Amino acid sequence: MAGTSKEHRLSQHVYATLQTLSCSLVEGLYLREAESMQELLCTPSQHRTDILAWICSSICPSLTKKLPSLRSKGPNSLSQELLVFGQEMMLCRTDDLDLITGQACPLRQLCFMEQLLTLVPGSVGPSGDSRAGGEGLLKELFCPEALPHLRQALTPTLNPWPSDIRGASKGQRSLPSKPRGEEVAGVTALLESTHTALEQLHDQCVFLRGEEASPSRFSVCALRVAVSDLAQMMSVFSRVYDTDFSSYCSRDPPSLRSHTHIFSAVHRLLTACNTELEVLRQVSEVSV
Repeated sequence: MAGTSKEHRLSQHVYATLQTLSCSLVEGLYLREAESMQELLCTPSQHRTDILAWICSSICPSLTKKLPSLRSKGPNSLSQELLVFGQEMMLCRTDDLDLITGQACPLRQLCFMEQLLTLVPGSVGPSGDSRAGGEGLLKELFCPEALPHLRQALTPTLNPWPSDIRGASKGQRSLPSKPRGEEVAGVTALLESTHTALEQLHDQCVFLRGEEASPSRFSVCALRVAVSDLAQMMSVFSRVYDTDFSSYCSRDPPSLRSHTHIFSAVHRLLTACNTELEVLRQVSEVSV
């Protein structure tokens, strides 16, 4: 019952947000019951797909130009395009096609739609605050009352001295009654032990070592991160190419393939180049 109540609340909120945004696909429906709203938003149908496409095109207006051609190719093409858009918004995964087609559970579908609607300019959250582009959050962060806390968060300070020494330097507290020499020796010992601990910690952190202490070597993790960044940039470029540049160029956008022959060829050529350079270096040394 608790899950059903939450689904009904989400259905009412999503439906009310669509009406607030003047979505033409919900005009004239006059739904009153939460069950009817949930059936409209979570049951697989062309009307539901059109609502989802309207939300996505409201977030990204350039997507509107592609909708007619996608609809002419079939429902699968439109669903795949909406899935790619949801993945780029980091709201779903590549295997979440059931979220687009309406096959997932109603709670997941409604949460997905609610998250998409928060990205539409002019949308209103459950508490009535505007979420367009995070304007509400920015206003809250940069209001005069919050500016001191924001500055403190951006420029944190840390005073490593003990409270008794810090108080004595400010004239707030007097120094302890022990002799001055013992106090200096204690502070010196504390600093030396801290320095030793920092050196041991530095030796344990490989990523803090310089190039001289740790020679550069091949890192599988670094390569994985680089390939992931490259795939993401190519995905974004392909979308921009399809929406803005495809009409000026007849070529297909580049795609990331799993073939390794290019990398093997580059590695072979680089190895041969390094070998020739080593031979030339040896010849030069022998000549001298």
